[in-house]
Amino acid sequence: MPELPDVTIYVEALRARVVERRLVEARLYSPFVLRTFEPQLRSLEGLEVERVERLGKRIVIGFQGDLYLVIHLMIAGRLLWKEEAAPNRQGGKIALACFVFESGALTLTEAGSKRRAGVHVLRGTDALAHHDPGGLDVFTADSVAFREALQAENRTLKRALSNPRRFDGIGNAYSDEILHEARLSPLRLSRSLSEDEVVRLHEACRHVLATWVKRLRTEFGARFPGSGQITAFRPDFAVHGKFGLPCPRCGVKVQRIRYAENETNYCPRCQNEDRILADRSLSRLLKDDWPRTVEEMGGG
Repeated sequence: MPELPDVTIYVEALRARVVERRLVEARLYSPFVLRTFEPQLRSLEGLEVERVERLGKRIVIGFQGDLYLVIHLMIAGRLLWKEEAAPNRQGGKIALACFVFESGALTLTEAGSKRRAGVHVLRGTDALAHHDPGGLDVFTADSVAFREALQAENRTLKRALSNPRRFDGIGNAYSDEILHEARLSPLRLSRSLSEDEVVRLHEACRHVLATWVKRLRTEFGARFPGSGQITAFRPDFAVHGKFGLPCPRCGVKVQRIRYAENETNYCPRCQNEDRILADRSLSRLLKDDWPRTVEEMGGG
């Protein structure tokens, strides 16, 4: 799922292309992508875009008349931009919708068979506020506010950081990177952290997110991200998506915990005192043969 750095890049690229431009036509290729019925999607046609903003992991395009188009990409949703509107009105296998502006065409795509990405048309700031998860902005929050959000519930750090109602824009990928930067286990309970560890985690959130926003701005420049360029698996990530590869800090092989459709990646040495965290599927299968330390795993 695109997270704060990725959505920020989308927002900035869109802002440069559609603000003060009119929406000429809205095309739906999949009727299920539109999650609202009033106001109608066509009511946006002919209106000028006033602003483009990020709302958590959502993209908000604000139009004249206090109308908003909210795009939630979910896991596999992505955006493509063409300077000229594509003549194909049928879209394509992965196209869900196309928004034709005076300056070009924005296409919402989604890979895979599951249709989770969604589009909402809203009227008024009150309606828009209902789509705000309310997560804490780690850049503007002080250490006290960060600690309160983190320890409001006694959850694992992985779950706490990726909860959109607790923290703004952090998901599966960047929570792995943040916890590696902070040298904390993803399964540590939030209320078990010392004051120094809370501060370290807060600083890691700021550092990792700011670093990746800067890197992506440098990578894309004035270009709109192309197909496959907004991804949760980046070559320069430290641990996320790097199972079996060496940790860039200590060289020990990165490990993972798999659950449902997600996995958590971590370094057992940097983050968990050389201990291997139990993977539900494999540890149940192997039982006593499941390695519990880096040494039992073969030295990393």
